[in-house]
Amino acid sequence: MGIQKKYLPLLISVAIAAGVFIGSKLNFHDTNEKIFATNSKKDKLNRLIDYIDYEYVDQVNTDSIVDVTVNGILENLDPHSVYIPVDDYEDNANDMRGNFVGIGISFYPYKDSIAVIRAIEGGPAEKAGIKGGDRILYADGKPLFGSDIFRDSISEFLKGEINSKVMLTVYRPSENKMIEFKLKRKRVPLVSVDAAYKLTDEIGYIKVNRFSETTYAEFREALDELNDEGIETLVLDLRNNPGGYIYAAEKLVDEFLEDDKLMLITRNKSGEENRSYATRKGDFEKGKVYVLINENSASASEIVAGALQDNDKGTIIGRRSFGKGLVQREMALGDGSAVRLTIARYYTPTGRSIQKPYGNGNGDYYRDYENRYKNGELEDPENIQVADSLRFITPGGKVVYGGGGIIPDVFVPKDTSVENETLEYISRSGFMGYFIFEYLEKNRSFFSGMTFNQFADNFEIPESLKEEFYTYSAFENAQIDLRKYSDELGTALKANIAQQLFGTNAFEYFLNDGDAMLNKVMELEYSEAKKD
Repeated sequence: MGIQKKYLPLLISVAIAAGVFIGSKLNFHDTNEKIFATNSKKDKLNRLIDYIDYEYVDQVNTDSIVDVTVNGILENLDPHSVYIPVDDYEDNANDMRGNFVGIGISFYPYKDSIAVIRAIEGGPAEKAGIKGGDRILYADGKPLFGSDIFRDSISEFLKGEINSKVMLTVYRPSENKMIEFKLKRKRVPLVSVDAAYKLTDEIGYIKVNRFSETTYAEFREALDELNDEGIETLVLDLRNNPGGYIYAAEKLVDEFLEDDKLMLITRNKSGEENRSYATRKGDFEKGKVYVLINENSASASEIVAGALQDNDKGTIIGRRSFGKGLVQREMALGDGSAVRLTIARYYTPTGRSIQKPYGNGNGDYYRDYENRYKNGELEDPENIQVADSLRFITPGGKVVYGGGGIIPDVFVPKDTSVENETLEYISRSGFMGYFIFEYLEKNRSFFSGMTFNQFADNFEIPESLKEEFYTYSAFENAQIDLRKYSDELGTALKANIAQQLFGTNAFEYFLNDGDAMLNKVMELEYSEAKKD
């Protein structure tokens, strides 16, 4: 595997582009008669497809032509109006619903079989006793092993209708025996709150990875538990959160703002405005809040950060956010596919739009990360370009800017060395996952029965494992020397082991060790304490 430094910003920008999405259910008023009225433009497209279908000399899949046409039309509108093909619709819907119907496992197609990484907490597989390392060999008698297995076809056998049953035949290597499990498929959560724990006795931490239908309920549950444990300050981590449903973001903001505080303004093509206000007593109106953002925090994440910043609530820490101020509504196209079409712009409470320009096309739009990398903005806030015409003042007298993302109150630079960027990528991308799985395969008996606290306090990453990873990753061949980040690599390896043994909360707990933005929070808290 070879990664050259000059290509790394491009790889990161591609990853950002893949992550950014948003859904909305705003009800601006367009009648069906107006939307679906017959006109010559539609007739022309329909007639062209019919000509190709019936007259063209070769057999052509006109469905694929339609898909290309739809994508071409949307790409000429804006970067966030997107087409969802039939084959992708269910996965997209599950992601935004925050659950799917299945047995509840994460797995690898490992060698020639299906290896369970971990049974999802509360899912049917965990309740039945399926464990990490188990191999699923048969589902209802259908073999799921061999050289021809495909991940998508595997999911078809493990997912299904709610309350439908499936008989699994499982081989457990640690006991060298076959076991049969009869499971009833249930709704399995796709969690959007990755982590919630206490940083100190007074400071709580919650990380939200997207805004789905279940996000607010997950957040409230996490916040309630931290409140019960007596926190006075909350760190809300929205880094790398690409967005989601606006209403989920509004409900979350409502926990921090007093009644009747303006949270958000949306405006459609006819100029019709919708203003959202805090409506009730939130659970953290009196508490202190820090919001962590970075260049990958987009859309609903920016709604949260902007609403709090414009109401002088809390402190925004990090780097300038992505800059997406467009609202989409999902619309069915009648054949199982759908389109997420931009229907409005949104504005923060001071009236600023944080949408960055997109007039030069989608390619230029998603190369924005490269531009920030090259102009030094990721390392020095003085390099952030702002326009005086987009200058706004909050009620508390703070100067804020529109025109492209949320600029934090407190800037934390990014280490842009190729080694750190590479380590950051491999820590969170799943690259380490396969390596760690193979390590655990050889050492499951060592970790058997170990609690999280025992793992955290007593387990240290051996230097030999780091050396194995250097060899496995082949970064030496790419002239990337991770050895100068030996401590950080050890933390990343421990976090990935913890993820497969204990879940995402443990994963974030270890990766946050020594995190620059959390260190900044502690520095600010210490300064405040000294003033008091």
